Amino acid sequence: MCLAIPAKIIEISTENDNLALVDVAGVRRHVDLGLLEDDRPKPGDWVLIHVGYAMTKISEQDATEQMRILEMLGESEAAMQEVRGYGSENAERKPVT
Repeated sequence: MCLAIPAKIIEISTENDNLALVDVAGVRRHVDLGLLEDDRPKPGDWVLIHVGYAMTKISEQDATEQMRILEMLGESEAAMQEVRGYGSENAERKPVT
């Protein structure tokens, strides 16, 4: 199953503005923002991510609802496994801010 997972933008790289650090339920990963050139996210924004790419910006309310739906469908662990599967060389485990 393909999963789009909500993530909060923590920071945008100063060296590469197509790279952002995001937080997904306490797991932090770097993702590529290249697909969002027409609607650039900034720190604090929420995005849907898939295989290391931010696909679209969403509201915090939509992000919360998306995670609730994933949990109801029993897919929240699969979503977290996907997040853990990419960007592990730059991973950090931090509390959600």
